[in-house]
Amino acid sequence: MTKNSVRRSARLLGAGLRALLVLTLVCGVVYPLTVTGVAQALFPGRADGSKTRDAEGRVVGSALIGQRYDLPGKAGEAGEAGEEPRPDLRWFQPRPSRGLGTSTVNTRYELLLSGATNRSGDNPELLAWVKAARASVVRENSTATYRVRPADVPPDAVTSSGSGLDPHISPAYAALQVHRVAARNGLTVREVERLVARHTEGRTLGFVGEPRVHVLGLNTALRDLARN
Repeated sequence: MTKNSVRRSARLLGAGLRALLVLTLVCGVVYPLTVTGVAQALFPGRADGSKTRDAEGRVVGSALIGQRYDLPGKAGEAGEAGEEPRPDLRWFQPRPSRGLGTSTVNTRYELLLSGATNRSGDNPELLAWVKAARASVVRENSTATYRVRPADVPPDAVTSSGSGLDPHISPAYAALQVHRVAARNGLTVREVERLVARHTEGRTLGFVGEPRVHVLGLNTALRDLARN
């Protein structure tokens, strides 16, 4: 190999290393810090994960991610393998969470990846899930003075959302749970109805989407109300 070839190879290697260092600095340091700084300056709450806090200032979850409200398993465990978690009926329940997988780390919501069940509308397993969920909703939300009919159960009470992460339920599903929540917490139906009304969000910009109720925010307010 001639001296010119060695010099040329050295120059190319040096240029490649300089480009690597510059791109690493720009893309790996400058750009992330800039984006983080802008996000923290303009949208600090969202940049930090849209945390929801209770009246005492404690973080109870993210406003963007749904979570379950279940009773603890025996001896604080999740129960036997394959056993369905039992909902804690003191609280408003979210949409069913049948995602793409589970994790021993993620115990608050039954999914590891964002996604729906990926089953067609006539899939026998999906139909069985929906029928079982509807029967549970009717049974769990009926009280001594209020009976739920199968026809009263809204779709979001028995099906998961497209993302599997939806933190909202419909006003109809929230209203269906009012009598049960009131009875379990020693509150009047009217008190709980007013609580639901305060946490019902309208359509975005007045025409996008549907009215909805944020379950975590509603349950956080419910806990504060039940303590008083």
